[in-house]
Amino acid sequence: MKVIIIAAGSATRLEKYTQKLPKGLLDINGKTILERQISMFRKRNISDITVIIGPHKEKFNFTDVKYIEDREYENHDVLQSLMEAKNLIQGEVIITYSDILFDEKILDQIIHSNTSIGIATDLDWEKNYAGRTEHPKYEADNVLIQDGKIIRIKKNLSSIQKNQQMGEFIGIIKLSKKGSEIFIKEFNKIKNKHSGPFQDAPSFEKSYLTDMIQELIDRNFLVEPIIICGRWCEIDTPQDLQNAKKLFV
Repeated sequence: MKVIIIAAGSATRLEKYTQKLPKGLLDINGKTILERQISMFRKRNISDITVIIGPHKEKFNFTDVKYIEDREYENHDVLQSLMEAKNLIQGEVIITYSDILFDEKILDQIIHSNTSIGIATDLDWEKNYAGRTEHPKYEADNVLIQDGKIIRIKKNLSSIQKNQQMGEFIGIIKLSKKGSEIFIKEFNKIKNKHSGPFQDAPSFEKSYLTDMIQELIDRNFLVEPIIICGRWCEIDTPQDLQNAKKLFV
């Protein structure tokens, strides 16, 4: 199993803290976000770790970690940043954002999940938005689940039927060998033929992982939720940063 961490974003909402520092290197009670992630992976004997870097690349100094530089990070968004490591998406792969803190319980649930294309999903997500005024609930990447599979992933999903569940995508994907093959094959098809808006993005170049996930769903590939239970948080705003320091001591 290998891990790919996307750390090529500009972190505009945290500019006060990230003018000269990548968001993944923000300090959370003595350890950076990436330090916490990498430590957990290594404790589980996952040593094949790649970090996709963008601004302030010189700040990254982890040993025994591979780096891939996204030189075009200003011209595209998360999906294209991930595809800088396209040749590494083979076999079992965990893909995560560099601004997500999560505990070992959640990581174990992801590692031991048996899915082809699985996305970590929190069904008890709404509690995380209490008092989160700088990043309100309507900005959550909601996941709509029916019959054990994901049928929609989109911000601000508002309606749900009796036979459905709604959760939040926490920013971690797990691909099996087959799932990796599907992901890359379909990405290449889209890249070679697509023009104009792509799912909720204005263009394929400006698309997110969630747009690619929805595209796979629309193409009738099975995308399953990995239901997680544990402590986690996204760090997107100064308020999130302070909350993270309370949650992860």
